[in-house]
Amino acid sequence: MVNHEEEEEDIVWLDGSFFINDNYQLTCFTFGSHVLQLYCLHSASTDFDLTGQLVWPGAMLLNDYLSKNAEMLQGCSMIELGSGVGITGMLCSRFCRQILLTDHNEEVLKILRRNIELNVSSENPSCCAALEAEKLEWGNSDQINRILHKYPGGFELILGADICFQQSSVPLLFDTVEQLLKNRGLGHCKFILAYVSRAKMMDLMVISEATRHGMLINEVAGTRSMVGNLEGVIFEITLC
Repeated sequence: MVNHEEEEEDIVWLDGSFFINDNYQLTCFTFGSHVLQLYCLHSASTDFDLTGQLVWPGAMLLNDYLSKNAEMLQGCSMIELGSGVGITGMLCSRFCRQILLTDHNEEVLKILRRNIELNVSSENPSCCAALEAEKLEWGNSDQINRILHKYPGGFELILGADICFQQSSVPLLFDTVEQLLKNRGLGHCKFILAYVSRAKMMDLMVISEATRHGMLINEVAGTRSMVGNLEGVIFEITLC
């Protein structure tokens, strides 16, 4: 005979917070003459959806590139896709006039907003841009339209760092980029993607999806380099 009381006692119900690691550490990063401070994790969460709590190699690659080419940021409006903890946005805030940082995960948005508060405080005169954070799920037309309604002029620059690691998300990424590029019109907006190669299939997919969406994808000369033990590169992507 089965003892149902004992059987029920063996069932463990885990709250969603069990999978969340919020042991953030205030960390310094240096890019050229620019020193940034922000909260981030130093090791991965147990939840694959929370990868944005870390600073990934592609973000280091993109920030290094931007710090050496800051003239492209000067006075422009920028949106970043998959911002994570916001390390790229914090660097860009020293040059851009308006920045919108986006992520799809509510837990990641919490730490992103905390880092925005840290970097726009009165004690930090380096930040000169209007910095905001919004939820954006790639391919979600309602969310994209809501953002474009709030920012009717659109954005001159779209940034993404190390955001291509799930095959299912790549078409949705380029759906979103296409809508943002078309909002500004041909020649008035570009997508700078810091890409880190982890699988040959993904390498081919990124190029094929850009092409399928009517975009021209060019490798920025001199940016291909090793990031840790992986190869990274900067792509500049525009409408054809």
